[in-house]
Amino acid sequence: MAEAPGSGVSIAHVVMIAAAAAMGGFLFGYDSAVINGAVSAIQETFQVGPTVTGFTVAAALIGSAVGAAIAGALADRIGRIRVMQVAAVLFAASAVGSALPFTVWDLAWWRVVGGVAIGIASVIAPTYIAEVSPPAFRGRLASLQQLAIVLGIATSQLVNYGLAAMADGSALGRIGPLQAWQWMLGIEVLPALLYFVLSLVIPESPRHLVRIGRDEQARRVLAEVEGGDVAGRVHEIRRALGRERRPHLRDLRGRYGLLGIVWIGMALSAFQQLVGINVIFYYSASLWQSVGIAETDSLLLSLFTSVVNIIGTFVAIGLVDRVGRRPLLLVGSAGMAVALAVTAFAFNHARGSGENVVLPPEWALTALASASTFVLFFALSWGVVTWVLLGEMFPLRIRAAAMAVATATQWIANWLVTITFPPLSDWNLPATYLVYTTFALLSFVFVLRFIPETKGRTLESMDELAGR
Repeated sequence: MAEAPGSGVSIAHVVMIAAAAAMGGFLFGYDSAVINGAVSAIQETFQVGPTVTGFTVAAALIGSAVGAAIAGALADRIGRIRVMQVAAVLFAASAVGSALPFTVWDLAWWRVVGGVAIGIASVIAPTYIAEVSPPAFRGRLASLQQLAIVLGIATSQLVNYGLAAMADGSALGRIGPLQAWQWMLGIEVLPALLYFVLSLVIPESPRHLVRIGRDEQARRVLAEVEGGDVAGRVHEIRRALGRERRPHLRDLRGRYGLLGIVWIGMALSAFQQLVGINVIFYYSASLWQSVGIAETDSLLLSLFTSVVNIIGTFVAIGLVDRVGRRPLLLVGSAGMAVALAVTAFAFNHARGSGENVVLPPEWALTALASASTFVLFFALSWGVVTWVLLGEMFPLRIRAAAMAVATATQWIANWLVTITFPPLSDWNLPATYLVYTTFALLSFVFVLRFIPETKGRTLESMDELAGR
């Protein structure tokens, strides 16, 4: 088995632990994107317009912001593993409830419940993985979170396509007692149960164990995942933790209201969403239909986009610990800006109105290529690196609280993009994509000015980045 240099620790074993924790990311991706294949069917079933549809899709993001906000404090109070189990139960409950709604508002409520689970998972997985990873491998192991997310997205697209095909090519078709879109949402209960089972077999974070005074147990876990001078590592962790008390949001206060590193984390999270990436994963099926592509073909195109996302993620995993975090972000921002501008230009050639909109074949191909290029550049940069940085850039004494604030910001930005896309696209689809292009350009400037390089640093050395 592969071993970390000089440690005698099996990296394969650490990968298994990190992959089990990243199952929360898989559910995050599945739950976020599965609604894509159901949007048109939900609109037809409940006879609602684009505003209510946008709210229903975005309802999960409201819950996600709440889940992200509470996850840090909850993780410090009851431990990382218990929080994973809470998320698994919420995922399962949301899957069943979403599959059996009486009204669109019931569906929206269960989407909120699932969103709370997503928010919790989005905080706890990168936090836990960063805390059990040897520094030399932390970037790649933390990337498993994003890999799990994109695999969850791809799985949801594959499930959506398969179920629609079984139901005569439509999410409104019936498969047994339920319509296809209900099965799309309900089948999530299976990975949710697997996540719960996996959480029973992985160790608690050594940093949490030190925080609550279980030093002996922390030494055993550190010997398992890092090796080396575990007694010295426990002492280093305890010194980094500072005073023996749980962190609170007030610990994040600094010269400009919050510590500079917290503002940077919040902006990093916001830019990841403001480029419009989740428009592709939440609305791509209805987006392609809106420019004249058949429903089954649009679902297949959504699946193709997810495959591109996976490829880009593997590229990032291979590069994040070699070339660093900043270079990947800069390349990603530049590539996304160009791709989004081309996509806007292609959509500007759509002809017709209402349900009779058609994109000429040459421009449809251009739009598909540029949208896929956008996803590729996002996946090999901001998709992975944002989660890597959020898991490692904050000083240990404030990590859980700062992670909660930064991740809640991400979900609020995601909600804003998601709820505004339907009315904006009805108004002017090319102009909407130019807005996302502008944010991609701004993200390039932001990285140049504010993002520190964290490659190869221990988590306990991050105090220097806090500006205190």
